[in-house]
Amino acid sequence: MSLFEAVIIAIVEGVTEFLPISSTGHMIITSSLLGIGKDDFTKLFEVAIQLGAILSVVVLYWKKFFVRNPWTFYAKLIVAVIPALALGAIFSDKIDALLESPLTVAVTMLAGGIVLLFIDALFKNPTIETDEKISFGEAFIIGIWQCLAMIPGTSRSAASIIGGMQQKLTRSLAAEFSFFLAVPTMAAATGYKLLKAFKDNPGMLRNTDNLVALAVGNLVAFVVAMLAIRFFIQYLQRAGFKLFGWYRVIGGVVLLALVLSGYIK
Repeated sequence: MSLFEAVIIAIVEGVTEFLPISSTGHMIITSSLLGIGKDDFTKLFEVAIQLGAILSVVVLYWKKFFVRNPWTFYAKLIVAVIPALALGAIFSDKIDALLESPLTVAVTMLAGGIVLLFIDALFKNPTIETDEKISFGEAFIIGIWQCLAMIPGTSRSAASIIGGMQQKLTRSLAAEFSFFLAVPTMAAATGYKLLKAFKDNPGMLRNTDNLVALAVGNLVAFVVAMLAIRFFIQYLQRAGFKLFGWYRVIGGVVLLALVLSGYIK
């Protein structure tokens, strides 16, 4: 992976991580279009640069993380992340295998887009407007919804936002809680991948070029993700999810055609 390729993938990660359009799916497709082989470092890079993206959440919402919220805020995040940690540990190898499948991404992109086209009409009359009103049970159920994102192309953001709206959170609160939940979820995933890399292939993380790519990738993902979060919240409050639904439907159809024609393998 060249530094240019690392920057391109990091931009894709930063733009898509918190939008309901699947960052993993977009990175898989971007890697395929760039002709980057799915070697161990590419797989690690696509997970590790999520660390830069989640740091943007902590910076943008620093008051919630460090000033205003009581211990219950953190406790709810811990409860919500338990399902993903448990299933991730059990099905880690199967998830890694799915990460190599553009066909899986195409199908889930299309299916998720159809859901987003109707989500605003499906979940009306929300009753929970602040994170203080989210119960531990509701947080846990949102965490179960998030587990759908283990299928590449589903979108962690989309799954957890849909889960939040199903639990009667407003659109903007469901999106914000999805951002907050990303911090422990993605930190755990990144930490696991880095530890596994140290154990299985320590030389990969002693390579100067790889370390530079990770550092630059995280920085780029951090900056781009901050801009994407601001846009998403403002747009969501005005217009809802239909734009993202149509994007996923059209993208899923095009991607499916490319995969079936053999252009993307």
